[in-house]
Amino acid sequence: MSALPLLILKTGSTHAHIRERLGDFDDWIAAGLRDGGATTVQSHDVRTDGLPGAPGQFAGVVLTGSHSMVSEREPWSEALVPWLQAAVEAGTPVLGICYGHQLLAHALGGEVTHHPDGVEIGTVTVERHPASESDPLLGGLPERFPAQAVHWQSVRSLPADAVLLAGSAHEAHHAFRVGERAWGVQFHPEFSDEALRAYLDGMGPTLASEGLDAAQIATALKPTPEAASVLPRFAQLALA
Repeated sequence: MSALPLLILKTGSTHAHIRERLGDFDDWIAAGLRDGGATTVQSHDVRTDGLPGAPGQFAGVVLTGSHSMVSEREPWSEALVPWLQAAVEAGTPVLGICYGHQLLAHALGGEVTHHPDGVEIGTVTVERHPASESDPLLGGLPERFPAQAVHWQSVRSLPADAVLLAGSAHEAHHAFRVGERAWGVQFHPEFSDEALRAYLDGMGPTLASEGLDAAQIATALKPTPEAASVLPRFAQLALA
């Protein structure tokens, strides 16, 4: 097992009222990685602290979600592009989540922009594609599994050499892999239904403008243990 640490690249934070009660994105991700046997997990906020050390210093890298948009091309985000390219080129295991999924796709030549059908939010059903059967990260999941999701932007076209692994009725590109050790997932393996319910508490007017009912979505939320298993599985793969 690798003695190198796992690195969480923090690209955003949850709302303060959620953070005070439940913790932040990197806390939730770290808990999932530790469930997979990780003993040393480092968090690095790229928005304020610049780039981390070379990818080879880490057993694996997880990119968090964010309230930013990849299409805004914020300087800290664009600075990560060559670093991610180097990590994939070096074979460092990488897992991008939501914004991280989109940024990884952008870094490797994909296109990211607003989804033409608006937001996808709630507990959604993700369906694996046949290409995922042999995938070391997602292959052990049920063919259809529930996952928490919240995103306005998405990967509209995948990198040229990406393998599409899963989608939903709303979002075609819920998971992809590039090479043998780099994955992006649009869904949130780190989100509990409690965390997403806390988001929905303050989103009534925003969702109503898109014809959605926040209370109805919140009522339909449920635990997503299969999706959550992606984080410990990634830790196991990275540390092996």
